[in-house]
Amino acid sequence: MPSSAPAATPGSPSLAHSARILGSACAWWEVGPAAADATATIVLVHGFRGTHHGLLPVVNRLPNVRFIAPDLPGFGESEPLEHGHTLDDYSAWLEAFLEQVDPDGDAIVLGHSFGSLVISRRSSAIGDRPLVLINPIASPALEGPQAILTRLAIFYYWLGSRLPASAGRLLLSHPLITRIMSEVMAKTKSKPLRAWIHAEHERHFSDFSDRETLLAAFRASVSDSVLAHAAELPASTVLIAGALDDIAPLEAQLELARLADVPLHVIAGTGHLVHYETPIAAARLLADVIADAHPGTPAEQAR
Repeated sequence: MPSSAPAATPGSPSLAHSARILGSACAWWEVGPAAADATATIVLVHGFRGTHHGLLPVVNRLPNVRFIAPDLPGFGESEPLEHGHTLDDYSAWLEAFLEQVDPDGDAIVLGHSFGSLVISRRSSAIGDRPLVLINPIASPALEGPQAILTRLAIFYYWLGSRLPASAGRLLLSHPLITRIMSEVMAKTKSKPLRAWIHAEHERHFSDFSDRETLLAAFRASVSDSVLAHAAELPASTVLIAGALDDIAPLEAQLELARLADVPLHVIAGTGHLVHYETPIAAARLLADVIADAHPGTPAEQAR
């Protein structure tokens, strides 16, 4: 791993947990200090085809913060949901998960990409918790210039679910496909960092439970946009975007910020992987969110 790349595993103490959420086993990790010693608690909701590992580079930059990092249903070590994997299903799961791990509603909830859709689907699932959306899916994937590529991707996941098991799994997990997706998302010009990002995707991008769940989750990921729920986002919401993001274009992020009337922080030279490419900048912005959510906590102390 190059010295410029963030650590792939948390530098802070980490505890693995398992819980039953809506009848399915959920794996989640508690990283950082105990709740009583932490400046804040942040619940992480990772993106499509990711696991809790994806957001750990930011975690490593905030050693005074307690993080709760689950694998979403059907990914990593978490079982699929029993009744389906629509956005409504994931939203219901998140509400039940938050009730179990954060019953007092004190945590900040952070979502990346697909995680932003899960979080914004129903404001009631989040309650009064502050939100941070990184690379949120602001515009509808089935509309605009991305529509054709989105439909091709739907066909790809559909074909992977219909081929014989071994062939379908090979197609969905093929290193070439993973590399193409990784190249599209990563915009850094640092060759060591790009190589590290590609290695991380190769390591974790195929940690899905089964082909049918993956297809359903992808369909969920292109079925809605955060823009459709802009009016429901709380005033405490903070948006963080990459200026070069091809998956969630900047123009849509600007429109989302305008309609929701919430702050948008744009990180130059970065694409859809803010948490990989610029974890220090993301951590600094999170420290500011913590300071706002917990008056009296200086941003420096939050770090």
